[in-house]
Amino acid sequence: MKRRRLISFDWALKRLLRSKVNFEVLEGLLSELLVTEVKIIEIMESESNKENHLDKYNRVDMKVKNSQDELILIELQFEREHDYLQRLVYATSKTVTEHLDEGDAYSRVPKVIAISILYFDLGQGTDYIYHGTTSFRGLHTNDELQLNEGQKGLFHRQSVQAIFPEFYLIRVNRFDEVARNSLDEWIYFLKTGDIREEFTARGLQKAKVVLDVLQLPEDERLAYERYQDDLHFQASMVESTWGAGKLEGRKEGLQEGRQEGEQIGAAKILMRQLQRRFGAVPTWAGEKIANTTSQSLEEWSLRVLDAQSLAEVFADRMG
Repeated sequence: MKRRRLISFDWALKRLLRSKVNFEVLEGLLSELLVTEVKIIEIMESESNKENHLDKYNRVDMKVKNSQDELILIELQFEREHDYLQRLVYATSKTVTEHLDEGDAYSRVPKVIAISILYFDLGQGTDYIYHGTTSFRGLHTNDELQLNEGQKGLFHRQSVQAIFPEFYLIRVNRFDEVARNSLDEWIYFLKTGDIREEFTARGLQKAKVVLDVLQLPEDERLAYERYQDDLHFQASMVESTWGAGKLEGRKEGLQEGRQEGEQIGAAKILMRQLQRRFGAVPTWAGEKIANTTSQSLEEWSLRVLDAQSLAEVFADRMG
């Protein structure tokens, strides 16, 4: 039987899953991962998913509040970032400060759970899912610090770990595509885009309906197809430019090859900046980036910080 064509999860996070009628899909993934019944109260928008010239890039694909007043950050990342862990620390810290009003007691600091769906190798390790928490252990006795009864009542938490942010790293590319349990069924979908008939994980059956391309309204389907075309073009542009630079480097010497490599790196960074700021980069912009100078790349990268549209980034170079 031919596989059902499903929408990629990154597109779904940005559009379809923000609708309350589709919360069941995301609740299913979160419930399987956190091993508890998750009920989403609202999808939140704030400075955490905006960029401006006064802030570092701090993009999260989705921020939700659950019925326990916990804030859950969900980010899907395809491209390698060597400093991704530091950016994760920054994102969670900024979320805490955003949701603590001036004059609030520290007991009102919100609980933050950060979930990263990654399609690249991050660090070294053999597993495909990692869970990080904060705990305190005695240097002499090795006992773990616990909350007293008064603190449990004040914080409405039962442990120290439950107060601090928690982190889940899902390294999708490390998954071997063997679904051993219901959470693995979700990871299988995130890696292959397929939901098999025998899967029973919470939210997946709803996902088969919600993410079916053929069931989309015509305007949404066309928008999704344009998005996919743009992604293919961007990947081809980077690959082709890198290959051309490598060949030129062999022909014209090491120094020129190094300069070409630096320009390719600058082009890739600019593409990532534009994607984070404005979404999928259209073909005309990708062609400009692939056929310009290092000086122009540097100038456009600076403009991204203040520009309100792609047209402003390339304003004096659009024919």
